[in-house]
Amino acid sequence: MFGRKDKLSPRFIRPYRILKHVGLAAYQLELSPELDQIHDVFHVSMLRCYRSDPVHVILIEEIEVRLDLTFEEEPVQILERDVKVLRRKSIPLVKLLWHNHSSEEAT
Repeated sequence: MFGRKDKLSPRFIRPYRILKHVGLAAYQLELSPELDQIHDVFHVSMLRCYRSDPVHVILIEEIEVRLDLTFEEEPVQILERDVKVLRRKSIPLVKLLWHNHSSEEAT
């Protein structure tokens, strides 16, 4: 994850080719030139096995990464509105569709 860590940021950005196994639990990846400021060796806990699905791919060009390696997500559309009623208050809820995400990833 790059920059600020919050629950709506994408967890993984794209599949990268493994160049070599480093130590007992790390891999060196072939990163794109846009990510040349990031160290290319990652612990296995930060990696996931990729199962091919074109919906999962978020292109780096579509995400405007700033110099401090942060980016901003933009909501596109409100899909649903609801009100959660608790004992003493009610909380308005909305379900948002985000830019660069599919409808299954709406939050």
